[in-house]
Amino acid sequence: MCKVPQPFDAFLVLDVEATCVEGADFQWPNEIIEWPVCLLKWVDKDRSGMAGTLQIVDEFRSFVKPTWRPTLSPFCTKLTGITQAQVDDAPFFPEVMSRFSAFLAKNGLIHPATGERLVRFSWCSDGPFDIRDFVVKQCFISQTAMPHWLQGDVMDVRKVVSAWSDSKQNLSGKKPHFPRRMTPNITAQLGILGLPPFEGRQHSGIDDTRNITRIVIELARRGVSLRPNTHIHLGRRWAWMGKSGQILEEYCLTPYS
Repeated sequence: MCKVPQPFDAFLVLDVEATCVEGADFQWPNEIIEWPVCLLKWVDKDRSGMAGTLQIVDEFRSFVKPTWRPTLSPFCTKLTGITQAQVDDAPFFPEVMSRFSAFLAKNGLIHPATGERLVRFSWCSDGPFDIRDFVVKQCFISQTAMPHWLQGDVMDVRKVVSAWSDSKQNLSGKKPHFPRRMTPNITAQLGILGLPPFEGRQHSGIDDTRNITRIVIELARRGVSLRPNTHIHLGRRWAWMGKSGQILEEYCLTPYS
């Protein structure tokens, strides 16, 4: 374990699952159907900000009921393992955000009344997609403002692992694990760091989140300074976005619609 300066006090690891249909890509109006988060805090951070050991202090998980297309496709259920009954019984996205806000307040991250951040915390995800794409889409569909505590930059864990791997390979004179145009998925990141294989079911939001959490903990142990490295564009729009949360169906056609 190597202690280095760590500017953030806590980390929220998130890997959402969303509605999908076979043949669609990230341009489709996906709706979030699972919101799982692992909360990490330092065990050994001193007054100078030096730290090296993170631990999970709490978890949050909720399924989310979609509104635009409430019936899951067979492809989506097979991919995520999420059933129709689970989303039918789940709260809508604004209610999940309200419950999650209470979770953050309970853990001392935000003020319970104002939502103001009380400590420096960073979101972490596997790639930039979860908050940059899925949350922005969902806030539009649900006609709700993105909560203040969700706004800000995000640590793309893939980028951190790739940079760490490249630095080690450069020192040894070996070729990088992946071409620069490619980034390693969760399974590959675990292998790069020498961690045991993926635990659980891939594309289960909570299992993906827990495995990303293992990666973040290991990066901290190896002396990587954990900082945001990608941006959220709150005003990002897609062709299917109409007015006031309206989805323009003509932009949502796929070979399997």
